[in-house]
Amino acid sequence: MTTTCPLPYAENERVLLGHGAGGRLTAELLESLVLPVLGDGREGPLEDAALLPGSGDLVMSTDGFVVSPLFFPGGDIGSLAVHGTVNDLAMRGAGPVALSVALLLEEGLEFGDLEAVLRSLGKAAQEAGVPVITGDTKVVGRGAADKVFITTTGIGRRLPGLSVSAAAARPGDAVLLSGPIGLHGTAVLSTREGLGFEADIASDTRPLHRLVAALAGLGGEVHALRDPTRGGLAAALNEIAHASGVAVEIDESAVPVPEPVAAACDILGLDPLHVANEGCMAAFVSPAVADEALAVMRSLPEGSGAMRIGEVAPADGHPGRVVMRTAVGARRVIDMPVGEQLPRIC
Repeated sequence: MTTTCPLPYAENERVLLGHGAGGRLTAELLESLVLPVLGDGREGPLEDAALLPGSGDLVMSTDGFVVSPLFFPGGDIGSLAVHGTVNDLAMRGAGPVALSVALLLEEGLEFGDLEAVLRSLGKAAQEAGVPVITGDTKVVGRGAADKVFITTTGIGRRLPGLSVSAAAARPGDAVLLSGPIGLHGTAVLSTREGLGFEADIASDTRPLHRLVAALAGLGGEVHALRDPTRGGLAAALNEIAHASGVAVEIDESAVPVPEPVAAACDILGLDPLHVANEGCMAAFVSPAVADEALAVMRSLPEGSGAMRIGEVAPADGHPGRVVMRTAVGARRVIDMPVGEQLPRIC
């Protein structure tokens, strides 16, 4: 008897939750269906945001937010929508200029919940220093959506001297992480399922554009930035390793995983490296400025827990591979997540 792995896409197959997880299934969906149908006018790898053609330094990003529940420790869908889009712009080295917001509302949504979401969204935009200049509102019947879905589009302007790309990591680069991982995904899951971790874990959702602006003083020594949202740190590192054609090695003991997150993941059978974050970023920088970059990151609240977690190695026949040196001295390959461990977390 022989078995074969299923193809990522066939006409009689259907969309799975895992296709929206930001891991391998998402990449396969994009490559096999979305990009061939829509046309692929981009240059280089898929990024968190894209340069507007002919604009010089303007960057654009769009994102949909379907998190359940709407409110969770440390944030809510309104603030998350602003932070997520601001951060996507920041990962291309851009400061936010303006946002648009589209609301998809389910019939029967309580006005109190809607007002709380919008107040939080407005406050987050004001604190990030980015105006909401346009938008749209639609209402669908009961059961056709889950209370509130939000789509935000952001326009940003690239910071002078900073030109970062997922394809720009180089052998020898230091891999820096601005803070602990796993907080957002475990906070949302615990609240949704009533697992009891809510008292110990709060989402890290916050804007990162000021942290990127602080790194801009290092100019061309900063090569790649990525915030590990869907798919977690594992997906972010794999994306950069693949796009740059390099290997990445990280040290397990250097990756900051808060004790409550580690405990929750252990109980739930989750890998913290695969859990989504909304307020930290990985930075690939020249080794000559690694210590300076760490000092810059640690000088701001959003980077106070920054750590050097690894380095970029020559591909040596394994381009795109991510390896972790474990606490017992072994080496473990860190793969791109395949399916959806935590649905509806952003």
